[in-house]
Amino acid sequence: MTDVVDSDELLRRMHRARACAVEQERTWRTRREELRRTDPEGAREAAVRTMAYEAVLRVLDEVLTPGRHTDPGGSARGGSD
Repeated sequence: MTDVVDSDELLRRMHRARACAVEQERTWRTRREELRRTDPEGAREAAVRTMAYEAVLRVLDEVLTPGRHTDPGGSARGGSD
């Protein structure tokens, strides 16, 4: 990556990445629920992907709004869209 971007562009890219992660997390959560009865293995894979996107969201939330999404136990949680 040789392009130089300013801080506003970087922030826009991170917000787009967060929006994408929110959508993917919802998609995989829905898929997990759909597969729960018919395909337990597929449901487990969808659950793992859901957790991966939740982790991505926690990281992006902390980068975009430091400390805002941390509960008293120290774990981050998803923020508003």
